[in-house]
Amino acid sequence: MGDVSDRIGRPTDNGQIGIIDPDCRLIGLHLYDGLFKVVPFDNKGQLKEAFNIRLEELQVLDIKFLYGCPKPTIVVLYQDNKDARHVKTYEVSLKDKDFVEGPWSQNNLDNGADLLIPVPPPLCGVLIIGEETIVYCSASAFKAIPIRPSITRAYGRVDADGSRYLLGDHNGFLHLLVITHEKEKVTGLKIELLGETSIASTISYLDNAVVFVGSSSGDSQLIKLNLQPDAKGSYVEVLERYVNLGPIVDFCVVDLERQGQGQVVTCSGAYKDGSLRIVRNGIGINEQASVELQGIKGMWSLRSATEDPYDTFLVVSFISETRILAMNLEDELEETDIEGFSSQVQTLFCHDAIYDQLVQVTSNSVRLVSSNSRELRNEWFAPAGYSVNVATADATQVLLAAGGGHLVYLEIGDGLLTEVKHAQLEYDISCLDINPIGDSPNYSKLAAVGMWTDISVRIFSLPDLNLITTEHLGGEIIPRSLLLCSFDGISYLLCALGDGHLLNFVLNTSTCELMNRKKVSLGTQPITLRTFSSKNATHVFAASDRPTVIYSSNKKLLYSNVNLKDVSHMCPFNSAAFPESLAIAKEGELTIGTIDDIQKLHIRTIPLGEHARRICHQEKTRTFALCSLQYNQPSAEDHEMHFIRLLDDQTFDFISTYPLDQFEWGCSILSCSFSDDSNVYYCVGTAYVMPEENEPTKGRILVFVVEDGKLQLIAEKETKGAVYSLNAFNGKLLAAINQKIQLYKWMLRDDGSRELQSECGHHGHILALYVQTRGDFIVVGDLMKSISLLIYKHEEGAIEERARDYNSNWMTAVEILDDDIYLGAENGFNLFTVRKNSEGATDEERGRLEVVGEYHLGEFINRFRHGSLVMRLPDSDVGQIPTVIFGTVNGVIGVIASLPYEQYMFLEKLQTILRKVIKGVGGLSHEQWRSFYSEKKTVDAKNFLDGDLIESFLDLGRNRTEEISKAMGVPVEELMKRVEELTRLH
Repeated sequence: MGDVSDRIGRPTDNGQIGIIDPDCRLIGLHLYDGLFKVVPFDNKGQLKEAFNIRLEELQVLDIKFLYGCPKPTIVVLYQDNKDARHVKTYEVSLKDKDFVEGPWSQNNLDNGADLLIPVPPPLCGVLIIGEETIVYCSASAFKAIPIRPSITRAYGRVDADGSRYLLGDHNGFLHLLVITHEKEKVTGLKIELLGETSIASTISYLDNAVVFVGSSSGDSQLIKLNLQPDAKGSYVEVLERYVNLGPIVDFCVVDLERQGQGQVVTCSGAYKDGSLRIVRNGIGINEQASVELQGIKGMWSLRSATEDPYDTFLVVSFISETRILAMNLEDELEETDIEGFSSQVQTLFCHDAIYDQLVQVTSNSVRLVSSNSRELRNEWFAPAGYSVNVATADATQVLLAAGGGHLVYLEIGDGLLTEVKHAQLEYDISCLDINPIGDSPNYSKLAAVGMWTDISVRIFSLPDLNLITTEHLGGEIIPRSLLLCSFDGISYLLCALGDGHLLNFVLNTSTCELMNRKKVSLGTQPITLRTFSSKNATHVFAASDRPTVIYSSNKKLLYSNVNLKDVSHMCPFNSAAFPESLAIAKEGELTIGTIDDIQKLHIRTIPLGEHARRICHQEKTRTFALCSLQYNQPSAEDHEMHFIRLLDDQTFDFISTYPLDQFEWGCSILSCSFSDDSNVYYCVGTAYVMPEENEPTKGRILVFVVEDGKLQLIAEKETKGAVYSLNAFNGKLLAAINQKIQLYKWMLRDDGSRELQSECGHHGHILALYVQTRGDFIVVGDLMKSISLLIYKHEEGAIEERARDYNSNWMTAVEILDDDIYLGAENGFNLFTVRKNSEGATDEERGRLEVVGEYHLGEFINRFRHGSLVMRLPDSDVGQIPTVIFGTVNGVIGVIASLPYEQYMFLEKLQTILRKVIKGVGGLSHEQWRSFYSEKKTVDAKNFLDGDLIESFLDLGRNRTEEISKAMGVPVEELMKRVEELTRLH
C-alpha cells in the first residue's frame, strides 16, 4: 500500500493510465504530463519503491505494454504540437531507472488514432485504432485497412492468440476485427459489422460466443453472437440487460400517482442510449394474465386435494352469484363448476379443509364439499330468521357471525360440520379472523372479533368462545378487517379501519394481551387484509385505494407500496402455471401476477433514442417537457438537432414537439406562473452554440402554453448569452445569462398579448450556471467562484450581493437547505455547505458565507432537488426530516438528510466507532476517503455523516454489534432501532 500522488506535476488531461507488464515485472502509471511512474515487483510479487521517468511526449493518448519483449517495453501513442499523431516504443531499464529507445516507431498516423491494442504471442506487435483506419504494426510488419468513420470506445479480445478482437464504437455498433496470418507472419486485417449494442465502455468475451458489454452511457448487456444473422442482418442477440441510470443529466421529483410518494424521473444515458427512467420505491406486480370482470366482492384460491402443492380453483364472488375459475391446459383461466357449491348467491368465505374437502360460507349456510367428487357432503344452516354476515375459516374450523350479535363456532370433520359453541354478543360483529398462529397450521386457539357500536376488537379462546381481551379502538370508524399473523416469530394482530388506517398490536400468545399499539395511514378507503407467502416468508397484502405490502425486517414491521391503484381484493394463487402468484381484483378486471422483490427501487425505462438534457413536470396539464438533442449520422452537415418535447405524464408518449433553430441548444426549462395571470407556462432558456465562439453570445427565452396537448409559443425574448438557469421568482422570471442574473416581469401589451420585460439584473459572475431562490434570496453557483448570495430589494427594484464564499470552487450544482444553509457540489466530487452569517458584527463578516460542512462524495453531481422517494409515515420520527435527492454522472441517486443536532451527535459517535470496526475497501481508511479533497487543500470531512457506513451496522454479526453497543453505552436493540429509522429515509 502506498500513495502515488506527486507534489508537483500537472494531472493528465486525457485521464489516468495504469498498466501492468504482461510478464509481471512492473506496473506503469501515467498520472501527470511528462512523467511515467514505475512500480517494480520483486520475484516474490512484492511491490518495491516507485520512481518516475521523464517522458518527452506531453500529449499522451494511450500507453500499453508490448508482449514478447525480453525487457519490459511500452508503446506510446501521442500527439505533437502540430496535432500530428505518432507511435514510439521504449524499453524500461530498471537498473538505470530510465527509458531506452525501443525497437521501432511509426510516424504520422490517422488523425483520429486514440487506442492501442497490444497483440499477444505468437504474433506480438500492436493494433492502432483510428477513426478512418486500423493499422497493425510491429518491428517487422505494417498493415493498414480503411474503415467506416467511427470512434472506437472499447475492445475485447476473443482468442488467446489475439487473432480476433471485438470493437465497440460511439454509435453502439459492434465489429469483429480479424488479423489474418500464416504461422507467425501477419498477412492482413479484416473487419466485419456484427450488429448493434449499447454504446460500449468495456467489452469482455466470456466464452461460447457470450459477451459482456459494459456501458456507461446506457444499460450494460450480456449478448450472444450467433452464427447466422437474424431478419435485420444482426448477429447480436441480447440475453440480459443490467440497468444503469448514468449519466443522470437532470431529473425531477413528482408524485404521479398523487399518493404522497415521490418518484424520480431522470434524463439518463447519452446519445442513442438516451432515455427517461422512472424510479420509484415499492413493489411491482408483473402481470401474467388478466380477465375483465366487474363488481368482484371477494376471492379465494382452493386446491383439488389437501396434499396438492398447487392451487387449482379461484373462487370469485359477486353480489348475487359465485363463479369458479380454473387453469386449463393452455394456461388460461376458464370457468368451471364445483357442483356442491352454491353458485346463485354471494360467497362470504371459502377455504380448503382437511380430508380433501372444501368449505363455502354463504349468507344462509356453510357447505362442505368433497374436492375429488366435487359433491356436497354436509351443510349447516343458519338459524331461522338470521343470515350470516361475516365468516372466516381455516382447514378445521369455521367461525361466523349472524345478525344480532350471534357468534357461531363450527368444527370440520370427515364429511361432518359440527356446531361446537354459540355465543350471543351485545353488538353486531363487523369482521372476524381465526388465522392459525400457534403450533398447528390447521387449528387456531384464538379468534379475533371486530365490533360495531363500541368500536372494539375482542380476542376469544377456541373452542369455548371465552372472551379473553377487549381493546377499544377509540374514534368513530369501525374495524373492517382483522388478521392474526406472525412475522419473525412475533405474533401480531392487524386491524384495518374503514378510513384507510391500520392499527397493529403485538399479541402476547400466552396472556393474549395486545401491546405496542401503532397506527399508520395506508389510504382513504376501507382496507382488506390477506396473508401470502413470497420467498418462504409471510407477508400481508392490504388491499385498498393505496395497496401496501406489510412485512417484517429485523423484527420490525415495514410497509411498502404496491405500484397499482385501487385494489379491492387479493388472494394468493399459487398455480402450477403461475407459481407464487397473486390474484388481484381492481376496477373491472382480475389480474394474476407475480410480485417483485420487496422494498427495492423499481426502474421503468422510456427509451428515447436521443439525449434528454433537461426535464420538468407541469402538474396542471399532467405533462413533462424535455430539452433533448438528436444525433444524426456524422455524414449529415448538421448532425445535431435540438427539440423541446412534450410528453403525457401517464403514458410518456410524445404529444408535441417544438424544434429549435440550427445551433440552438435548450439549456434550462421551468414550469411556472406569473403575477396577475392564471395560466401555467413552460419557460425554456436556450443558447446559440456557434462553432467559432468560446462562449455563446446569444440565446432566447421561450414561453410556451399547453393547449389541447400542443406546445404554443406565446412569447420569446432574445438574450445576450446562454440562459443557463431559470427560476420562478415572486411572480416573475429570474434568468442566469452568462455572467449576469436578470429578472424579467410578465407584461400585458395593449393588444392583449404578453411579453417578458427586463426589470433589473446583477453582474459579477464568471458564468452563473446554477441558481436557486427562496423568498427574496437568490443563491448562485458559479463556474469558478463557488457560491454567492444575492437579495432582491423590492423598493429599489434592484438585485445586490449580500454575501459570498471566497474559496474558489468549480460548481456543478447548488441547493438551498434552509434560510441560512446552502449546499454545493463541485467538480472534485466534493460536497460542501455554507452558512449565511446574519449575526456577524462587521459588514465584512456578514458578507462572507462561512463553510460549515465538507465531505468527499466521489461522485460528480449534476442536480439537487428537494423531495423523497419514500412515503412519509406520520407516526415515525423520520417523517419530519427534510431530504434532498441528487443525481450523478455515474447514475447514482442519493439522499442528503438534514438531521436534528441531538441525532447528529449520536450518529457521529456511532460513525467514529464503526470506522474502527469496519475496514474500508482495500484497507483504505474511511476518514481519508471522505475527506474534502481539491487541488488547493485536503481537510477532514466535517458536519456530514456517511449513511451507508452507519447502516452497515445492521449487517454486522452479534459479537460486533455488542462490542459497538458497549462502546456507545447504548443497548443493541436501541441502536438497531435508531439506525433502522434512518433506513426509512430512502
